[in-house]
Amino acid sequence: MARKKKHKAHEEHPSEAWLLPYSDLLTLLLALFIVLFAVSQTDQKKVTEMAQAFSSAFNTGGPSVFDMAGPNMSQNTATPDDKEINKAYMEENQQLTALKEALDKYIKDNGLDAELNTVLTEDGLMISIKERALFPSGSAELVADSQKIGPVIAGLLGSIKQNVIISGHTDNIPISNAQFPSNWDLSSQRASNFTKFILEQGDNLNPARFSAVGYSEYRPAASNDTEEGRAKNRRVEVLISRSVQSSKMQTMQ
Repeated sequence: MARKKKHKAHEEHPSEAWLLPYSDLLTLLLALFIVLFAVSQTDQKKVTEMAQAFSSAFNTGGPSVFDMAGPNMSQNTATPDDKEINKAYMEENQQLTALKEALDKYIKDNGLDAELNTVLTEDGLMISIKERALFPSGSAELVADSQKIGPVIAGLLGSIKQNVIISGHTDNIPISNAQFPSNWDLSSQRASNFTKFILEQGDNLNPARFSAVGYSEYRPAASNDTEEGRAKNRRVEVLISRSVQSSKMQTMQ
């Protein structure tokens, strides 16, 4: 009997159709990694542009995988350029420095070093005035010597556009009389009276730029343990508040 010839089993080749979706998936993953890397960079504008470009290329309808790639990605809002912010900050800083130098010269020329001092901070130009230069002890009525200071400060404030905060401060010794039940009342009234006095010095001072506040004993400039320290704490401060902050300070906030 003749033997039947055995035929080799048919060898099937695996389909390569899966390569197409796989390559698309790799492309999407690559695009996602690029966007995630870009989000970690500081240039938000470029990140937005990149996300929009990838969304247009790969989004076929509905929410895009890139919509949540970064903060406020969906909002096409431009932020001020750091260079412009810092330029404006430096210009204002030069202005405040010039005001400080002018006031320091007046203080030196008129022997007022013991009554006034100035300091330039991140908040603005601070002018500190000792109690004895403006008020009698325990009173909010301005003394005659305030005429040496008030008109000069008013002249400086009239040449600028920044907001001004005038604050009253006391030491920690309690006061209680018919006029001032507490140091809160005394410090607030002193700030208010000096603000009114400043505004009376010229028509070019806009009251909307000014505010008066009393801090009582709670923002001391020195220790209240000594008479010298308490004398430093009894003061009025005039803060010419910065209208521009550096981009570094904005980032820290």
